[in-house]
Amino acid sequence: MTSKSSDTNTPKELGLCDARTLRALYASGQVSPVEATRAALERIERFNGDVNAFCHVDHDGALAAARDSEARWQRGEPLGPIDGIPASMKDLSEVAGMPVRDGSLTTGDDICDHDGPPAQFLREAGAVLLGKTTTPEFGWKATTDSRVTGITRNPWNTDLTPGGSSGGAAVAAALNMGVLHQGGDSGGSIRIPAAFTGVFGFKSTYGWVPQWPPSTMASLSHIGPITRTVDDAIAMLNVIGRFHGHDYFAVPGQPAWGEQCDDEGRLDGLKVAFCPALGTAVRDDEISHCVGHAAHRLEELGAQVDRIEPEVESSLETYRILWAAASATQVADMTPQQKALLDPGLAEIAEWGRAFSAVDLLRAQTMRTRLNRHMDHFFGSYDLILTPSVPIAAFEAGHEVPPGSGMRDWMEWTPFTYPFNLTQQPAASVPCGFTAAGLPVGLQIVGARFDDTRVLRACRAYMNAFPPRFPEGINESRASRPS
Repeated sequence: MTSKSSDTNTPKELGLCDARTLRALYASGQVSPVEATRAALERIERFNGDVNAFCHVDHDGALAAARDSEARWQRGEPLGPIDGIPASMKDLSEVAGMPVRDGSLTTGDDICDHDGPPAQFLREAGAVLLGKTTTPEFGWKATTDSRVTGITRNPWNTDLTPGGSSGGAAVAAALNMGVLHQGGDSGGSIRIPAAFTGVFGFKSTYGWVPQWPPSTMASLSHIGPITRTVDDAIAMLNVIGRFHGHDYFAVPGQPAWGEQCDDEGRLDGLKVAFCPALGTAVRDDEISHCVGHAAHRLEELGAQVDRIEPEVESSLETYRILWAAASATQVADMTPQQKALLDPGLAEIAEWGRAFSAVDLLRAQTMRTRLNRHMDHFFGSYDLILTPSVPIAAFEAGHEVPPGSGMRDWMEWTPFTYPFNLTQQPAASVPCGFTAAGLPVGLQIVGARFDDTRVLRACRAYMNAFPPRFPEGINESRASRPS
């Protein structure tokens, strides 16, 4: 296994800084947003050919925004805490001046002329938008590869997938190709790649981070940050996590996102349910060991942790029906020529979704309501739930399921994530260790609806007490290959 490691000279050190450090450097005049942006662009140029995290890089636009930010800092008039901080957007998001390919050959290279809410809020706060990160076609699966952008690879081992659908954003965070990265999560698409790449990923209570246009999976879809630190995620949430009238599903009443976080990092008084199975038989002993150790560490920080399993029915078929029906809607108005360009897996699930009746959909919604009611009751007794983020380690890139597993689709190996899209609860993935093969493991921390700040408090305390390790470069088990 070869390793391409970064050296520690100043421009490359600058490329490893988090938002808090950059903000202090800008305020002191030691570093400018232009220098930080150039460092981020240099890291993209150095790493992206091996991992394929960015599908579009806007060098000129990023440097122009950085120069504007530099002038504001020199005047002592920054727009806010993330002014001049390099950021990326997922390819499913609309960003003025960039194409919206959605990872699909059915789209074109036309340049978008407006910002969706996340890009609008970030730009208004002075963030430097570097470009767009890769996604599978329309974000339909939990790995990241598509016919238009190719295969995105895991920096810990480029033979392996980083997960998805926000795989490009997670890889960009792991290698610090920019600091703030926007992901989307309709069934685990933030938490799964965060777990596989060893970074922090958070989806908020449904409707608290607006999006427009709506996803075809509208009642399941969440927007959120993927970052190296919880503080960076909080800084991003304080910008994008605000009400926006264009999103019909947006919910007002967002918190000051970091209000429960304190520097002492204690979790005394928190009652936590550790649920290592959550009704699934999919497991890996190494993953279970890492997650169990993480639960013990939360006890060391003062939380009361009880090992318990909620008596919940499997939501796999419920989620499958809703997902397949949404996929069918996604492609319903396409021409035969467009449908011929689709990822075969997406075309297959869409065709399956067409067969569902109104009764099937109503039954699935009824089962979803039962799950929501059960979770609301369970959170009457506990503040947080702990589970693995994903019960397996990263597997071979370019596959929807682990080769040889006999699994039907990606939903079979992600049983801990999609239930909390059905319930619309806040959930995060926190890096909590490595397998013997050196692959990251994620701990999922889930809170009650609208209790996002408690989730962030626990995540911040854990990551500050037990800092994660990030890849120094790119690990390859074989020679580099084209995407």
